[in-house]
Amino acid sequence: MQRAGSMIAWKPWARMAGLALAVLVIAPPAFAQKPKAAKPAAVPTTTLERIRQSATIRLGYRADARPFSFRDESGKAAGYSVALCTNVADAVKTELGLAALNIEWVPVTLEERFQAVQEGRIDLLCGADAKTLARMKEVAFSTSTFPGGIGALVRTDAPTRLKDILSGRKPASQPNWRASSIQVLQTQVFSVINGTTAETWVNDKKQEFRLSSKVEPVDTYDAGVQRVLDRKSNVFFGDRAILLDAATRNPSAGKLMVLDRLFTYEPTALVFARNNDDFRLLVDRTLSGLYASGQIEAIYTASFGKLEATTLAYFKWNTVPQ
Repeated sequence: MQRAGSMIAWKPWARMAGLALAVLVIAPPAFAQKPKAAKPAAVPTTTLERIRQSATIRLGYRADARPFSFRDESGKAAGYSVALCTNVADAVKTELGLAALNIEWVPVTLEERFQAVQEGRIDLLCGADAKTLARMKEVAFSTSTFPGGIGALVRTDAPTRLKDILSGRKPASQPNWRASSIQVLQTQVFSVINGTTAETWVNDKKQEFRLSSKVEPVDTYDAGVQRVLDRKSNVFFGDRAILLDAATRNPSAGKLMVLDRLFTYEPTALVFARNNDDFRLLVDRTLSGLYASGQIEAIYTASFGKLEATTLAYFKWNTVPQ
């Protein structure tokens, strides 16, 4: 009896032990180590780091700034600045040791081009942008790529007096030439493109000489040329190289002329984000290499014609030595 009783007394404890064991088997261990979360990939902080990570370089270009940058008949980016940027892309590929580098051409408008650089939507802007101190507060510029400046387009049948004034030719027989010139300019209508240095320059001159001349902004060079042809504007001010190209391509080219005079001297350059020293160095090294080797001559000639001695000297002066 004693033996049977001891067996009966043991059963509840056995049952409890079994339940506890089942709980331990079913329930997850209380102190099991949680799996470590995957460490997020480092966010690239520089242009070269982003390009290395994505194997893609994003080149922005304006489709309406021929011969610097434009969209050709096949829909591809073309022009002088586009060719320079293509050389930069090749240098990036070599510098980063990439087996392949995808070039993504991103069209940008005149109004948004600098914002696209600031927001990182493009790595390099390949256009016709003058390097100014005001703009350097927003973006960074490469070494100069072209000796640009503001020029003037008029009709070939424009009054000789107006063409003489704009060209800076002073008649020896008129001691009050300046005063009479201002009187002539008062009656003119000028056109400029919105958001360009030409617009700023014309408005500054209006204020300086207290001119009441009208200024009619346009959105494109073709629109500005058409206003002159239609006699809605007497003078169209803009980048002289672009004016020459636009006038030459126009079906009514015989009715247009671009004056020889440069009203300003504005170095054109490629544009990229500020505080990007490694990328700046690579861009400037690439451009200086093109200038020093003489390769710039073929690139220049394809867009602007023969490379004059003065322009060649300009490139030499803008070559940064190794």
